[in-house]
Amino acid sequence: MGSVFGQAFRISTFGESHGGGVGVVVEGCPPRLALDVAEIQADLDRRRPGQSVLTTPRQEADRVEILSGMFEGRTLGSPIALLVRNQDARPSAYADMRDLYRPSHADFTTEAKYGIRNWQGGGRASARETIGRVAAGAIARKLLREVAGIEVLAWVSRVQAIDSKVDPETVRLAEIDANDVRCPDAEAAERMYALIDEVRRRGDSVGGVVECIARGVPAGLGEPVFDKLEADLAKALISLPAAKGFEIGSGFAGTALTGSEHNDPFTTDAEGRTRTTTNRSGGIQGGISNGESILLRVAFKPTATVRVAQQTVDRDGKPVVLEAGGRHDPCVLPRAVPMVEAMVCLTLADHWLRQRAVDVLPDPRR
Repeated sequence: MGSVFGQAFRISTFGESHGGGVGVVVEGCPPRLALDVAEIQADLDRRRPGQSVLTTPRQEADRVEILSGMFEGRTLGSPIALLVRNQDARPSAYADMRDLYRPSHADFTTEAKYGIRNWQGGGRASARETIGRVAAGAIARKLLREVAGIEVLAWVSRVQAIDSKVDPETVRLAEIDANDVRCPDAEAAERMYALIDEVRRRGDSVGGVVECIARGVPAGLGEPVFDKLEADLAKALISLPAAKGFEIGSGFAGTALTGSEHNDPFTTDAEGRTRTTTNRSGGIQGGISNGESILLRVAFKPTATVRVAQQTVDRDGKPVVLEAGGRHDPCVLPRAVPMVEAMVCLTLADHWLRQRAVDVLPDPRR
């Protein structure tokens, strides 16, 4: 089962939605990195359920425990094991759905692959698995910020047909977290909130887009061919629950331009650094970062579990009408923001460490 991500900075997540707990083992984090449990908890608090009426009412504090890999506030270079115990699991809420297949869930496909599935809240297919990703992402974020000078921020840019107006180069965390939607455009956030709440009251759900920027990324991260930086970012982000689309730079809109319109001309800045005058490439060219900000977008589908009656079948193929109960997000986007940030941080940390192996010899241009 694919639960491992990364090469130099490598994580392995574990646990089920309604089991004893969920967590992650992080390998490859350099030694002597100052790290406090509160820094990890801060990112988990942005991901946890029960934050507002726009999220699932499941009450989980998601308090993280560091089991290994730390001593006197610094990393040891050995595997870091992180655990979050489940406190408000209610597996009995899913008893009526143990023998049927929920539309657009992983019930049927998991059973088709393994011949067995944990029907209690989706098991490994539950978004609760992302706790391990976000916890590990917090460590990667600290490494990127303190050692590499890289900042990663994500926000909700669209809910269904409601778009926002945000300048990615100037957006700040305080603006993103200023409202429950996590959209820094206050006017758009108000309309998004009203839409999500109205859909929630009907027992339905909506999707949208999370946008993300990585500022301060040096040129040279990523590799040609199969390990292109945007390819690894795409894999990381599409692996998130409910993610259905990925764009970087101009994305699909770039197909409407000519080559001369789309190209990013090179120039030299006041400090003698090679830069581009535009950034339609999204900070990556030929699979390798070019020193500009990396800008990407991830599309998330509406939450699959809704209270609206839906036609499905049971394990014997008999028609069943499902009116799902349980506790679910009417829109995954506000809680997906820290998940997107985590996967971008993990990918960049992995490639930053891999690039250090290339940099052991002097730059021949100097």
